[in-house]
Amino acid sequence: MKQNENFLEVKHPVLKRDLTILRDLKTNPELFRSAVTRISTVLAVEISRSFSIIEKEIETPLEKTTGYFLNEDVVLVPVLRAGLGMVSGFLSVLPRAKVGHIGLQRDENTLQPLEYYYKTPSNIDKSKILLLDPMLATGGSSAAAISFLKKRGAKDITFACLVAAPEGVELLETKHPEVKIYGASLDRELNENGYILPGLGDAGDRTFGTL
Repeated sequence: MKQNENFLEVKHPVLKRDLTILRDLKTNPELFRSAVTRISTVLAVEISRSFSIIEKEIETPLEKTTGYFLNEDVVLVPVLRAGLGMVSGFLSVLPRAKVGHIGLQRDENTLQPLEYYYKTPSNIDKSKILLLDPMLATGGSSAAAISFLKKRGAKDITFACLVAAPEGVELLETKHPEVKIYGASLDRELNENGYILPGLGDAGDRTFGTL
């Protein structure tokens, strides 16, 4: 895992293959969604590496032994709507996690986030929050989502994305320096319209086939 500022780039051959699928213009929504799920699964495994565990005695068909259980109350918070594509991969690794939602949309003129929906469990102050959004571009929407969570009491937040731009990483590091960012790639830059290069296009549209 390569660290670049506050961004933790998860390295794995499967991620390189699936990122190629995501970047390819010819990839259809079905293949795009399956690649997003696989990448999300690997990210969930990597993020949960630091989770605490508790020991309990269990009984196998042959004898008693020590079992291990995650000692974390996890809340997944996908940013609507593109973040929804990452949920199933994370739930496959963390099936007991709760799921909240944040709805943000970007003003295409100002590139600033606008909130239109918010719903999370009431005890997020005691939970480990995993904020899910495929693209960390300008960082405006992600920073706003983290601020909304903090206002509701969240204290332990990790951000997970597929690809990120240096500009977005820098903004999050400035506004929320305690939040770790996990992703499959730190891409080169943003273009004049605020899209990641080389990127993979609009993750929401490509996930749901609304191009």
